[in-house]
Amino acid sequence: MDKEAHLLLRLVPSRLVPSKSQVVPFAVAAALLCVASATRADDWKTGTLAPRLQAILDSRDLRGADVGALAVDADSGAVLFAHEPDREMIPASNQKLLTALAAAAEFGPTHRFVTEVRAGAAPDAEGRVPWLAVRGSGDPTLTSEQWWRLAADLRRLGLRHVAGPVWFDASAFDSESWHPAWGQTSARAYHAPVAALSANYGAYAVVVVPGAAGEPARVRVDPPVPYLRVMNQARTGAEDSKVTLALSRKAGAGIERVIVTGSLAAGAEPEVFWRSVLDPVGYAASVFAMQLEANDIGVDGAVAAGVAPTSGVLLHEFEGKDMGEVLRLLGKYSSNVIAESLLKAMSARAFGGPGTFDGGAEAMRSRLEGLGLPLDHAKLVDGSGLARGNRVTPRLMVAALRTVRGSFEFGPEIVASLPIAGGDGTMSERAEGAAGRVRAKTGLLAGVATLSGYVQMANGRVAAFSFLVNDFEHGAPAARRAADRFVEALAR
Repeated sequence: MDKEAHLLLRLVPSRLVPSKSQVVPFAVAAALLCVASATRADDWKTGTLAPRLQAILDSRDLRGADVGALAVDADSGAVLFAHEPDREMIPASNQKLLTALAAAAEFGPTHRFVTEVRAGAAPDAEGRVPWLAVRGSGDPTLTSEQWWRLAADLRRLGLRHVAGPVWFDASAFDSESWHPAWGQTSARAYHAPVAALSANYGAYAVVVVPGAAGEPARVRVDPPVPYLRVMNQARTGAEDSKVTLALSRKAGAGIERVIVTGSLAAGAEPEVFWRSVLDPVGYAASVFAMQLEANDIGVDGAVAAGVAPTSGVLLHEFEGKDMGEVLRLLGKYSSNVIAESLLKAMSARAFGGPGTFDGGAEAMRSRLEGLGLPLDHAKLVDGSGLARGNRVTPRLMVAALRTVRGSFEFGPEIVASLPIAGGDGTMSERAEGAAGRVRAKTGLLAGVATLSGYVQMANGRVAAFSFLVNDFEHGAPAARRAADRFVEALAR
């Protein structure tokens, strides 16, 4: 019996069981209810849904593009729509779904990366130690605020002065900060370097404020650390003049020069630029030095990169965010540096020694194979999807999504990490026709637009889908629009 008809019968009190004269009409009504329900089921299984989705793939937005798409019932696996589901495609940031799944399975949702602090001796009566060493394990989410918390913890433990140097030991990862498959990288924040010790996702903000017309513009960096040295060549133009600001960077001896040129109109709103650093460990050391000073902890020596001595005493183990929160930051904001840090951490866990990009890709593949995913046609190069050599199929992405949905151990954390249509993260202004009913990972590279995740359909069922577009000819906005229409149609 249809579930809705069964529920209807349960709602009928026993004293109202139909008489013999009422049986036929009641049975007819129940039968009609079953037919109506079946008709709705047929609509999303084999009726009008597939033609509507195919029409989106055939639209001008995707004309000339390579498209692979698959949508299935997330619980049963029944296919709702398929278009070249085994086509090997560049995933862009949809690769992060696979990285998140592998990392969650490897470390578990409660894992926390630990930043270890050792001292040459326990603080003496005046709170002095001969030296300090900070050793990272790959925590990708250490911010200025957390470095302040670590410094405050050390003060609480009695530290007041370091007579010698503070070594910043990032040897848990190798020294390759950017994946060679990425080619030439820019100073943009999404190209931030990867290191076992970092701060603020390897990025910082440059704020340019206009002065009076003809005068220099005012420039400041956040955080205001000595590592970042501003060279301000920017001017204030006349009111309503064009903004011609440009930023560049140049490495120095233990510093990074931030060069600002061009002009900003008088009376204009401040301009904010997010940029990545060249030396993530030197930058993190400078942030930590600032926070030690903020907590009245003096340092006589340098705070700089170096291998920590194996001697000394363990002063503190600072625990970072749990893996569930790390995954949320990875998914909601599509953080490349978090993805690659997790990749190298998986390498270090699997093979020992410093974590590497290649070791991480091998460890990720092994972990995903252990989960039973179909990787025969997959090529996994990096963790973020910046590498154009990555290849996945819609079938692999949907299999990963169904594995996530079926996992009590780590599935909820990954589902919660996905941006919500019309709500937050990279989906905050997308698929607004299905607002609140789509959780999906976005992806964008030159010529590549991807979207994979879950849709709650009108019948209450959940679909797992992957929509991968390569080599589009009508621009990224058109490809993204087609992806949004695809999930909106699924939701309807």
